[in-house]
Amino acid sequence: MSSEKPPFRRSHAWFGRQDRDGFVHRSWLKNQGYPHDLLDGRPIIGICNTWSELTPCNGHFRELAEFVKRGVYEAGGFPLEFPVMSLGETQLRPTAMLFRNLASMDVEESIRGNPIDGVVLLMGCDKTTPSLMMGAASCDLPTIGLSGGPMLNGKFRGKDVGSGTGVWQMSEMVRGGQMTMQEFTSCESDMHRSSGTCMTMGTASTMASMVEALGMAFPENAAIPAADTRRKRLAQLTGRRIVEMVKQDIKMSKILTRQAFENAIRTNAAIGGSTNAVIHLLAIAGRIGVDLKLEDFDKLGSEVNNILNLQPSGQYLMEDFCYAGGLPAVMREILPLLHADAMTVNGKTIRENVENAPCYNREVIKTVEEPFMPAAGIAVVRGNLAPNGAVIKPSAASKHLLHHRGRAVVFESIEEFHAKIDDPDLDIDENCIMVLKNCGPRGYPGMAEVGNMPLPPKVLKKGITDMVRISDARMSGTAYGTTVLHTSPEAAAGGPLAVVQNGDMIELNVPERKLHLEVSDEELARRLAAWQAPEKPKRGWYKLYVETVQQAHLGADLDFLVGGSGAGVPRDSH
Repeated sequence: MSSEKPPFRRSHAWFGRQDRDGFVHRSWLKNQGYPHDLLDGRPIIGICNTWSELTPCNGHFRELAEFVKRGVYEAGGFPLEFPVMSLGETQLRPTAMLFRNLASMDVEESIRGNPIDGVVLLMGCDKTTPSLMMGAASCDLPTIGLSGGPMLNGKFRGKDVGSGTGVWQMSEMVRGGQMTMQEFTSCESDMHRSSGTCMTMGTASTMASMVEALGMAFPENAAIPAADTRRKRLAQLTGRRIVEMVKQDIKMSKILTRQAFENAIRTNAAIGGSTNAVIHLLAIAGRIGVDLKLEDFDKLGSEVNNILNLQPSGQYLMEDFCYAGGLPAVMREILPLLHADAMTVNGKTIRENVENAPCYNREVIKTVEEPFMPAAGIAVVRGNLAPNGAVIKPSAASKHLLHHRGRAVVFESIEEFHAKIDDPDLDIDENCIMVLKNCGPRGYPGMAEVGNMPLPPKVLKKGITDMVRISDARMSGTAYGTTVLHTSPEAAAGGPLAVVQNGDMIELNVPERKLHLEVSDEELARRLAAWQAPEKPKRGWYKLYVETVQQAHLGADLDFLVGGSGAGVPRDSH
């Protein structure tokens, strides 16, 4: 290395000291075999890893981290990998969302408390992406994201089958008598046949796309399959770049501007992204200090054409998306709608990154002029049933149900729903509106993905596959249907949803952004006055979460975590 004295870096407060504490910091680290000259003032890069065998989608991250390390070493940095809480969407109960904010605290404190100058975030399964972004944003060090990539296309009986989307479809076929349980089970190994996240435009792929659209990752980060060697090359380039970002002092706040979030909202509409992006982008913006509101998703994205023909809204899968040109090709198509001069982590603007991006398959990536689906972004509906708003994804809904009036069939909990929905005597038909309560941030707790309620078998057997459903829950990004989600305030917080009764008439009018419970103001006030709050958890994380979590329209972060504390060097440990 050069004999030139390196600039003072944050890690120097640990390793540059010529005293007892400096001895402690250096000596104990050396027990792993590191030579002394790695502590000569070069950038220390923390690799924030969410590898876990209990998070199947992130199961390949140990290998991916090694390629990041290669790049860090090549660029003259010193990589040190550290684990944080890993949130496996398919395994963790009651819902991974309950622990998103906890994982963000783990990330934030791990970064702030350790000798780190810059950070690489290894993100994949649904909640690992927003939790890492939130925690890192609260520290605001030079940071770059790297997603793990989607699985290869699922293959079942000679046809492509998509993660999650295929599960919901085939499960309904079993319940409707069109598929046997044996046939259903035979697809388990066929659907998920490689490492990586869901290969539909679920929350994992959506949030990987959001990280790229925000400018927090290299171009093509979102779509390259996990099994593709280009993912490893991207990891190595990411390792190289974070060292340069530290030298140039490019912090997250320089990338995550208001313009970057507007780009993400519009990109999410163009790809038919998950409704979960709403709640995560709101939370990330809250950490970095950008004023982002629920209305922005409707204002900025609702009229953007969906140009990506991908499940669950369309036909194809993420592997096809990659081969068609990936997210750069989409962003090139909508470039006039974007803040093209927004900076990204590779040192280039959005325009420079995408203006020459090729599209290789117009069946997968359409044009703005001839879209897959017009005006298909997230719609925000309000009314006396959702004073603070609720969301619906029109691209995944049935057009004839976007304006619908029906009789409420109410379920007080998900357990009551499961106990009653298959009962042939249940008083319900396709014209009714299913209402599910107590599944919001406080109510579940954690706001589970149960909003896409399965339909009653007697309706399915008529060949009907969609009904209007309203809840304070979320739904999987891989799911579909005319589902009104994130109703705020939630039932457990005493929102109007809590007092909807069987037989009440409800009107959903998406074109007019209306969600109305047809009871008088006086009757609604009477019901709310008589409502009793559910019992709160007594201990642990559940208690802290329920007592401090914000409502969905604010991003469901904990109230005391909004904003950040920076990355100042903490007090001595000894």
